[in-house]
Amino acid sequence: MQVKHFKMRKVDLCLSSEGAEVILATSSDEKHPPENIIDGNPETFWTTTGMFPQEFIVCFHKRVKIERLVIRSYYVRTLKIEKSTSKEPVDFEQWIERDLVHTEGQLQNEEIMVL
Repeated sequence: MQVKHFKMRKVDLCLSSEGAEVILATSSDEKHPPENIIDGNPETFWTTTGMFPQEFIVCFHKRVKIERLVIRSYYVRTLKIEKSTSKEPVDFEQWIERDLVHTEGQLQNEEIMVL
């Protein structure tokens, strides 16, 4: 008898190539639009106006199970993540809130394991 072990492919669900879509952003820049958040290219980014707070909504268009979040940012003080299980972007509830370490112009790499 032969037993094969299969590894589950880890998929980045928050990519436009996986069907994710940015449906709202509180600011936009022509050269660095919100769609860059989900393009999978580490060389592109979303830039904001500098006013606070800034928000964006990513829609998955299907129910997903999130196990890990990786947030790469600059100059973010507090990260708040809300979630909704509604078909429309309504009825959000707070899910994660975290103060990020100030890195004086260096990339903030925040990894959050979700149970």
